[in-house]
Amino acid sequence: MTVLITGSRGRVGSALLDLLRGAGIKARAASKNPADLSPPDGIDTVRCDLSDPADFETALDGVDSVFLYAEPSHIDTFVAQARSAGVQHIALLSSSSVLAPDAAENPIAASHLAVERALAAAAADGAFEATHLQPGAFATNALQWAWAIRSGRPVELPYPGSHGDPIHEQDVAESAFAVLTDPGLRGSSYLLTGPESLDFTEQLAILAEATGRPAAPAAVTPEEWRRSVSAHIPESFADALLSYWASHDGRPVPLTRSVEELTGHPARTFAEWATGHADAFRP
Repeated sequence: MTVLITGSRGRVGSALLDLLRGAGIKARAASKNPADLSPPDGIDTVRCDLSDPADFETALDGVDSVFLYAEPSHIDTFVAQARSAGVQHIALLSSSSVLAPDAAENPIAASHLAVERALAAAAADGAFEATHLQPGAFATNALQWAWAIRSGRPVELPYPGSHGDPIHEQDVAESAFAVLTDPGLRGSSYLLTGPESLDFTEQLAILAEATGRPAAPAAVTPEEWRRSVSAHIPESFADALLSYWASHDGRPVPLTRSVEELTGHPARTFAEWATGHADAFRP
């Protein structure tokens, strides 16, 4: 079996490569800049920019399974090339946002939903099997607070009491490994969550404990937060985030046991993630 890993520079993709290498499974690390990759020994690299269909034929040649990031711009072409190459299974890194009633109109959810629908249609037509991994809030989202915490400044938040279900990137990688290597797990959608519903204030307290650094929240208005991020977050995305945070303000999010069911161990806690990433928050 040969597995193509798109987005191999990402935290999930790189962890998945390590898992496949450790299991003796042949993998191919893909990126739009393969020269920047440092995959484990014995793993080949290939250029695969999901926004450039010219890369698809070479990247998919001889591939049995694909770990796919949700880039919708040329998904129909990717699906057609995967069918032509004889790919048997595609595991998509999707998002729990696709489950929202307004997912098709939500700029964060829409790209994931478009890819899910394209893969589902191809699977229904017998092209290949498709599996959707739908993680909630990545624990790595906390890294956006690293500069403030390193500087000893409060973290400005429009909804400090908004809940999330931070999931460790290693748990997402191990879940992907499970569905890629066990045919019995293919063809389903898995909502992946961390083991706890934590609001931002609770997450910052955990970071403070793990890092020994002050990590205090500072409430700001949605308008103030939107202005502060305008240089690097499109307005439509900022509005979608604000809407999501407002809807979960003071409201714990539902949790699943999908990580444990797929991997055989409970999902890692946010405290475990914070301990493992503590240096990112220290001067």
